[in-house]
Amino acid sequence: MRREIVSTVAMACSIVISQSVALLLAPFFIAAGATAFPDPNNAANPIIYVILILAFTALILFIVKKRRENILKYIILGSMFLSMIFVFYIPALFGLYPFVGDLAFNLALVLSLVVSGILTFALFKYPEWYVVDAVGISVAAGVTAIMGISFTIFPTLILLILLAVYDAISVYKTKHMVTLADAVAAEKLPILLVIPKKLDYSYKDQESIKKQISSGEEREAMFMGLGDMIIPGVLVVSALASNADKLSTLVFGIPGPLIVSIGTLIGGLVGFAVLMKFVMKGNPQAGLPLLNSGVIMGYFVTYYLVFQELSFGIRLGWF
Repeated sequence: MRREIVSTVAMACSIVISQSVALLLAPFFIAAGATAFPDPNNAANPIIYVILILAFTALILFIVKKRRENILKYIILGSMFLSMIFVFYIPALFGLYPFVGDLAFNLALVLSLVVSGILTFALFKYPEWYVVDAVGISVAAGVTAIMGISFTIFPTLILLILLAVYDAISVYKTKHMVTLADAVAAEKLPILLVIPKKLDYSYKDQESIKKQISSGEEREAMFMGLGDMIIPGVLVVSALASNADKLSTLVFGIPGPLIVSIGTLIGGLVGFAVLMKFVMKGNPQAGLPLLNSGVIMGYFVTYYLVFQELSFGIRLGWF
């Protein structure tokens, strides 16, 4: 039990780190205009995003069914490589520009290519849990920042509700999410957060998750999909970015939108605590229903306490 508590705390800290870094990165992506959609308030955006997720998931499951996991490995590693280039490029550009001027554009590109290449090579040759987690948390932070500024509050709520429903169906009904997690763990791919329960655990030696579940065998590590960090974090970032017009409202000298964002993150941690009570029972659990519910409640409660408004910063935007 003690080991599970330590692992749970470590997982919670990983969520906080990822979403906090996303908040720090968001202003740089805003300044660079690096949004995923031209109109962040369009309610069609989350629907398009969910369709893309479904299509990508279907592709992965098809590859797994055809027993072409080696192809899956290169697809995921390639996707991570491209994601890391973009995630690292913007902060590097803003960090270098004050010192080298326009030369920063080229230097930032080279730096992001080199760093992304090294990390991708490390994932390929030495996919231990700490390498996987370091890359996963970094990419999750960048993706969360980009998505958080790409959706205002209304589309974000739609996104979180749709994906919470999908996650519940995929874990409890179709169970294909367990199959997906098993395939990802078998190939040691960096789209899972891996938190070991003991120090001598090796992700490279991880056996089939489905086999461990069916046999009732105690697992040596806890797993969480990066989506369980990214999706709730979208509202954490959006709470700040979408309410930027209220930055002049201060509470104890702290900008109101930042307090709302922190309150949203805390709400997510409450949802995480409830989730882990079910996880401790040993069965796979859909994370997004509880995590998304937590951040949504955290947002509404904190927004009202700070701004005393029932609009909750929601601006309706239709197709």
